[in-house]
Amino acid sequence: MTDFFKSKRVVVTGGAGFLGSYVIEGLQRRGCENILVPKIEDYDLVKLADIEKMYNDMQPDIVIHLAAVVGGIGANREHPGEFFYKNLMMGIQLIEQGRLRNLEKFVAIGTVCAYPKFTPVPFKEDDLWNGYPEETNAPYGLAKKMLLVQSQAYRDEYNFNSIFLLPVNLYGPRDNFDPASSHVIPAIIKKCVDAVENNSDHIECWGTGSASREFIYAADAAEGILLAAEHYDGSEPVNIGAGFEITIKDLTEKIARLTGFEGEIRWDASQPDGQPRRCLDTTRARELFGFTAQTSFDQGLKNTIEWYNHFRKKIK
Repeated sequence: MTDFFKSKRVVVTGGAGFLGSYVIEGLQRRGCENILVPKIEDYDLVKLADIEKMYNDMQPDIVIHLAAVVGGIGANREHPGEFFYKNLMMGIQLIEQGRLRNLEKFVAIGTVCAYPKFTPVPFKEDDLWNGYPEETNAPYGLAKKMLLVQSQAYRDEYNFNSIFLLPVNLYGPRDNFDPASSHVIPAIIKKCVDAVENNSDHIECWGTGSASREFIYAADAAEGILLAAEHYDGSEPVNIGAGFEITIKDLTEKIARLTGFEGEIRWDASQPDGQPRRCLDTTRARELFGFTAQTSFDQGLKNTIEWYNHFRKKIK
């Protein structure tokens, strides 16, 4: 850690959200004295007028742009237009207004969904443009990828310091457990815990279970983002990951064991698997700003399940 953030005014869009809560804790540990979170009740960051108002009210030196409209495969299939428009408009207008105000630094958060559907594993940043993303989340992934194009173009023309990071799938305490919009880990945890509570003899899961994914503990991802903000000022995209993959079948069986669910896992092969494999090459993050994920997957899952069991009454 450095004193980089101590005297900076740092706006964290999405700071009230899952990843945002960990980024804010990381900023606090670093002694940042001015952490500013634009709340959706006060600023609709899809609207230009609200973005201008946010910049005028908060006068940031640095913007860490975490805010996004996100969800699992089901949500992406139901709302491709909304996910494309809202994510694109938020990011593009925030960067443009930051440039006009001579913002010191913009940290744009992309997504692993930006990678082509068939990318050699582990995904290297140089492969980002070698094909079209997996269809179910392509609108979201492409909207986010445009922020990389904008960041590089603005650096070239305006010398605007914008960096672009690509976190892999997040998980951890405080995640979203709403079945309508949750990602795979909280969705499976909820199914298993509910099945145990209701004495159900089976759970149903989408797809075949053969697809693989990589997951990073949200607190680790936040640390990677803050290290990049402190130490990285380049134009190239950088993966933020844990550097491993696990099939959805193995993941589900692991969560079943950890939650005590002993029933049958039924796979609905009529539903999509999504991208066949996901695993990031994390060399660039390690070399450029010294980031390596610290939390083991088993420990992270145990922490997440423990949190859900403790707080699920409030979630309901």
